[in-house]
Amino acid sequence: MVQVYDFIVVGAGSAGCVLANRLSADANNRVLLLEAGGRDTNPWIHIPVGYIKTLHNPKTDWCYRTEPDPGLDGRSLDWPRGKVMGGSSSINGLLYVRGNPRDYYDWAQAGNPGWGWDDVLPIFKRSEKHELGESEYHGGSGELFVSTIRAKSPIAEAFINAAVEMGVPRNNDHNGPVQEGAGYFHQTARKGFRCSSAKAFITPIRGKRRNLEIETNALVQGLLFSADNPKQVTGVAFEQKGRSRQARLREGGEVILSAGAIGSPQILELSGIGRGGVLQKAGVATRHELQGVGEALQDHLQIRLVYETNVPTLNDAVNNFVRRMGIGLQYVLSRTGPMSLSASQVCIFARSIETVDIPDIQFHFQPLSADKPGINLHPFSGFTSSVCQLRPESRGTVHIHSPDPAAHPRIVPNYLSAAADRLCAVRAVKFARAMTKTAALAPFIVREHAPSTPPRTDEECLDVARRESQTIYHPTSTCRMGRDEKAVVDARLRVHGIAGLRIADASIMPTITGGNTNAPAVMIGEKAGDLILQDRR
Repeated sequence: MVQVYDFIVVGAGSAGCVLANRLSADANNRVLLLEAGGRDTNPWIHIPVGYIKTLHNPKTDWCYRTEPDPGLDGRSLDWPRGKVMGGSSSINGLLYVRGNPRDYYDWAQAGNPGWGWDDVLPIFKRSEKHELGESEYHGGSGELFVSTIRAKSPIAEAFINAAVEMGVPRNNDHNGPVQEGAGYFHQTARKGFRCSSAKAFITPIRGKRRNLEIETNALVQGLLFSADNPKQVTGVAFEQKGRSRQARLREGGEVILSAGAIGSPQILELSGIGRGGVLQKAGVATRHELQGVGEALQDHLQIRLVYETNVPTLNDAVNNFVRRMGIGLQYVLSRTGPMSLSASQVCIFARSIETVDIPDIQFHFQPLSADKPGINLHPFSGFTSSVCQLRPESRGTVHIHSPDPAAHPRIVPNYLSAAADRLCAVRAVKFARAMTKTAALAPFIVREHAPSTPPRTDEECLDVARRESQTIYHPTSTCRMGRDEKAVVDARLRVHGIAGLRIADASIMPTITGGNTNAPAVMIGEKAGDLILQDRR
C-alpha cells in the first residue's frame, strides 16, 4: 500500500532530524522521515573520538571522493558524509560553531529576508541546551546539548598563547559577542557522549509520536509528480531492502529535501530538475530547467601542518598499548579523558592581514598527528595545526552522471581556482608557521614534519597549500537560496518553479558561513520548520 503524509522529510541528518521533530509536534501532521543509512546503533557513533571508526566506513559514511583537482596538483580527496541516522552530525568532530554575524547579515542583504543575524540568533538559542545555561547568546532549554572542553594540555595552552603573541585576543566563546580570538571549542556532547541531531531531536520522541514514521535504509530514487501538473510534487519513490516503494503527499503536503549539499542536488537532478545539458548527458529527461542546481559548491580547505614535539601528545598514549587501555578505562569509568574529546580542541579565528575587518582564517588544533584524518597516528609526539580560509571565492559543482540513484555524483570542488583564495592560502601558511616561532610555542617544537621542506617564497607556500591540504568536511551552497537566476530556493526555502517542494540543509546557504557548518545546518532545519508551519496556517 502507498502511504499518504502531510510532510515527507528526505534525510535524517543535522537539519532533517530537527525538521521532523518540529513538524510532528502537531499530532494532526503525519510525517515521514526517510534515511538512506541505517539506525545509529554503532557504539562508536556515540563516543566522541569514535569518528576515527565511522569515517571512511561504508556502513556510516557515503565515502564520496572528488574528481582530480588541478588546484591540488591533481589530487582527489575523500569527502566523508554521514550515511546513518543523524547524518554527518553522527560522524563529525562535534564542533559547535555558528559562524560570524556578518555571514547572516550578508545573506539577508543578498535578498533573503528573515535570515539576518538578529533573525537567526533566537533560532540558534532555541535548539541549544548549553551546559553554562541561558544567556544573551546561548540557549538553556533546547534539545541539542553543547558543552565546553575540559581536557586541556600544556601544548594546547601554548598554541593559544602563541596566537595571542601574534596579536589575536583570547576568547573563550567563539559563539558569543565576538568571534575573533583564540580559545577552546564548544562541542555537541553531553556527559562524555556525542549529541548528534538524531540523539537530540529523534531519540526522545521515537515511538512516542504515532504521527511520525521513520524509515531507514531507504534510498530515494526520485520525486513523484502530478499527472495533471508536471511541476507539482506529489511524493517520493525510494528503494528499501531491494523493494521499490512510494510515499505520497496529502493535498497541500510538501516534500522537504534535507539530504545535504551532495544528496539534495542529486535528487533534484534524478527527478529532472536542473541544468538541461547536465541532465541530458546523464540520461535524464528535463522536467524543469533550474540553472543553479549543483552549482556554486563551496567548502573549507584545511592546510594541515604537522610538528614533532618534545612533550608527550595523544600520539604517545594511543600508540602505547598499556596507556591506550588506560584511556579506555578512564572513559568507561568517568566518561572523561581523550575519548571524550572532539576532533579538535583549540579554535582560533584570526585575520591573516590587517586590512580585513573580520576573521578570514580559522585554526583547528589537535594534540595528535597523522598523515590525514582518521588513520594511524605518527610514531612520534606531535600536533597538527590546521588552518582554513573562511570565505573562499572558488566555486565547484556537484552533478549526476548517471540516472542510477546509487551512483555517486561527480564532485568538482575547484579548490584554489580563485586568485584571492591562493593569496589567502599563502598568508595562512605564513601565519601558521610564524606561530611556531613565538616564545610560547617554539620551546615545544623539535621539527616541522609537514611540510617536509620549509617554504621560503610565496610560491612555495602556495605549493604547501596544494600538497598538504584536505577538506574540512563543510560542503555547502549547491541549492543556493536567493532571487537571481542561479538561485534554487527562495527565502522560504521553496524550490523555484516547483510546487510542494522545499530544501532545508547546508545546500541552501547563499555563501558558506565563516566557521564549522553543523550548527548552521541545525539552525536551517529549525528555521525551515517555522516557515513551513507558518505557511500552513
